[in-house]
Amino acid sequence: MIRDAIVGDAAQVAVVHHSTWRHAYADLLPEEHWLTDTVERRAQRWTARLENGEREGWPVVAEVGGGVAGFAQAGQARARQDFAPVHDQELWSLYVLPAHHGSGAGAALLDAVLSFGAAQLWVADPNPRAQAFYRKHGFRPDGARFVDRDAITEIRMVRP
Repeated sequence: MIRDAIVGDAAQVAVVHHSTWRHAYADLLPEEHWLTDTVERRAQRWTARLENGEREGWPVVAEVGGGVAGFAQAGQARARQDFAPVHDQELWSLYVLPAHHGSGAGAALLDAVLSFGAAQLWVADPNPRAQAFYRKHGFRPDGARFVDRDAITEIRMVRP
């Protein structure tokens, strides 16, 4: 089931966020990164985000068996370093627990936040699984790339 996130989801969303980062970026981030990037810290940030009530980019969650299996957010496209947005809408985040990869949860989340039309996103490179997922849903790299504050190279993918 896909639904809007509520404040009570903050701890589970934090677990999804943290564990998917550990899974996807284990080879891209130094081990020291995880000394401060903890589930508890993410839970605090998610609680604050969900309590503030700001509706733009409000997260939706995929609930499976009473627990949060993934989440997604989209909103107004943002500039990144020297790259102005090429579309109005941007997928800000989409994370699904590895145990639910291939279940349709990711596609349902994407559809819930960006059901149709032109959009953009930034994805880590390398991240072949995520890039393949986005290609399957009509996104293609457009050549834009930058290195983020965590020293991860990101590429922009666009959907016409």
